[in-house]
Amino acid sequence: MKPSRWQQVTYRHPYLFALLLLVVAFTANVLLQPNLLDPMTLNSNMRVFLPLILVAIGQAIVMIGGGIDISVGSIVSIVNAILATQIGLSGDLSTAGMVMGMALLVGMGAGALNGLFIAYLRLQPIITTFATSFIYAGLALFILPNPGGGVPSRLTAFYRETIILWLPLAFYVIGLFLLAWGIVRRTRYGRYLYAVGCKADAAYETGVPVRAVQFSTYVISGLMAAFGGIAMTLLTGSGNAQVGDPLTLSSITAAVIGGTPLSGGAGGIAGPIIGAVILGLIRNIISFANVATWWQTFVNAAIIVLALAMPGIINLVRRRNS
Repeated sequence: MKPSRWQQVTYRHPYLFALLLLVVAFTANVLLQPNLLDPMTLNSNMRVFLPLILVAIGQAIVMIGGGIDISVGSIVSIVNAILATQIGLSGDLSTAGMVMGMALLVGMGAGALNGLFIAYLRLQPIITTFATSFIYAGLALFILPNPGGGVPSRLTAFYRETIILWLPLAFYVIGLFLLAWGIVRRTRYGRYLYAVGCKADAAYETGVPVRAVQFSTYVISGLMAAFGGIAMTLLTGSGNAQVGDPLTLSSITAAVIGGTPLSGGAGGIAGPIIGAVILGLIRNIISFANVATWWQTFVNAAIIVLALAMPGIINLVRRRNS
């Protein structure tokens, strides 16, 4: 069946819907928060959005490869628990750097375990990562049974207050990851990633190392979740073994909004970054409008259901019209 004009446009520009939604959410925010573009307000918003942005980047890469990672929120919680208990409020910078490096390795290890089960033992991604999410959540609670601990105030101040050339620190972090993705996208690995997500069997027949590519996407997702955990810890300044729970559904929603289909083989990371910002702006709207917070979960879930149903709805309408 020939794709519709809308499908052709959205395939060439997967982040188009996200941009339209961003304009609507941004306009509503400006009406509710007139000083939204003030450097301090912009920094206040972006430092809150950054943990989800980082986790959504990893989630999008897994989805491009044809998988999904339900365990990212629990990995964020593990990293937060490690940092809050091992650095301490009076820790020095060298200790903080060493513990952060260890936390990144833990995130990659958790992603590698997911990748081992899914890529080499051929288990279903959604079931596997759902199961491992409970293991990681249990480990986070084992490390930090009760909320507490923390990191030195100079680290949280650096994260919260750094503005360079009128732009918050978060913009520079996002720029670095966009640059890295732009390089990876043009390599052989980047081409393999899309080929595996589009049709793994056909990619295997053409010599693509399908299992290695799938395994790598989960390692990258674990690493990005660990970066998200570090950002979350620097944002809150304290530890909570359940702090990452809301990020799982939000990261999937951000990737879907940003044009990364759950079926894989398309999308990028620019769209999910915009999607994460949109979710943050929606959270602001809900907060400023004094709407019940459960609407945020409802909106996230509704977007995913709509994204899943949209191809079927479009085909149904086309069949009726023809």
